[in-house]
Amino acid sequence: MALAPRLAAVIGVELPLRIEAFDGSVAGPVDAPATLVIERPEALNRLVRRPSELGLVRAYVAGDLSFRGDLFAALAAVADMQVRIDPRAAVELVREVGPAALRSLPPPPEEVRLSGGLHSRTRDRDAISHHYDVSNAFYELVLGPSMVYSCGLWATPDVGLEAAQAAKLELVCDKLALRPGQRLLDVGCGWGSMALHAARHHGCQVVGITLSLEQAELARQRVKEAGLEEQIEIRLQDYRDVDDGPFDAISSIGMFEHVGRNQMEAYVRCLHALLPPGGRLLNHAIARPGYPQSDDAAGRARALGRRIATAVGSTYTSRIDSDLMQRYVFPDGELHEVGVVVSMLQENGFEVRHLESIREHYALTLRAWVANLEAGWDAAVAEVGEGRARVWRLYMAASAVTFVGNGVQVHQVLATRPAESGASGFPLRPSW
Repeated sequence: MALAPRLAAVIGVELPLRIEAFDGSVAGPVDAPATLVIERPEALNRLVRRPSELGLVRAYVAGDLSFRGDLFAALAAVADMQVRIDPRAAVELVREVGPAALRSLPPPPEEVRLSGGLHSRTRDRDAISHHYDVSNAFYELVLGPSMVYSCGLWATPDVGLEAAQAAKLELVCDKLALRPGQRLLDVGCGWGSMALHAARHHGCQVVGITLSLEQAELARQRVKEAGLEEQIEIRLQDYRDVDDGPFDAISSIGMFEHVGRNQMEAYVRCLHALLPPGGRLLNHAIARPGYPQSDDAAGRARALGRRIATAVGSTYTSRIDSDLMQRYVFPDGELHEVGVVVSMLQENGFEVRHLESIREHYALTLRAWVANLEAGWDAAVAEVGEGRARVWRLYMAASAVTFVGNGVQVHQVLATRPAESGASGFPLRPSW
């Protein structure tokens, strides 16, 4: 039997995708939104030995299989597939492929396994380095000139990525009520975009901290080119080592996902200690939704989200538990349900004043990043290799689908450290 129908039989469910194999055979519906292309026998090896997400991800990253067509539609279509491997069909497939199907293949070099204590300083630095010390040129290709690696704020879907990111940075500044001369700590400062915006447009003195060497180097270069060295200091520093408070305000944008449950309370207390009475904290972070979820009309996309953000061993947090995310993208990443975040802030001296969900905005942001990557594919591959480019394309597309289906969320939580008198420093009605 030809390979494509044989593989379809192994999967054991009706496929929402078309399959094409290197032997010229095909299977699946002709009107499928995308086609899964088995490029070479190694793909079958990986799928037979690891008949799960891990085998599929390894085969895709290694270039043993690929997608043709609408990747977003393909991921949405397979979101609720419950694959049941047919053992007899699998045996027949192994016979068809031959002994090569059982030969052990090394995982792609982009796969990472960290050592050391979870969320220790050393392991956190290694996790951050794996994700961010890839190539500044690659990130600029994906993110665009703004170099902002978090959710933009889209007034309409067609405003463009740069306008959306500028609007997000200005919203953060508005919520923090930044004024000239104030000190701002930007935790997880990335390539310095928030620091530059706050200094340039609001006259702040900014300290930005990151664990990524490449981020720090480029952020310092951007600060120098902007002529803002007197206002902005970029440090290669762990948040646990910041000891020169107080700061009038703290922004934490896309950082909280890296903190971890076992350091979550320490993180909140650390930031609280760095603020004076009346100081504000803006925490912008991806979150998992509450559980359980019902299988309603959005169930298919939520199913994908549950695989990417499954609660593991705690009602407080969920480790980003998919093989793709943990082994290739965000090792040790953890998502916290926003109610838990609010409670943690409230229980450690903060008063939460405002919460806003911008989930749909992240789907638009991710689609823009994927479009940038695909438009500059050859340059991206030349910069970081095809395997890593494939990792980023797959994870960003899958994440976009998941945000649409409410499998993951993103929130901005604004809090203040109230004075002993109870004064919050907030107006009766915020201007934003």
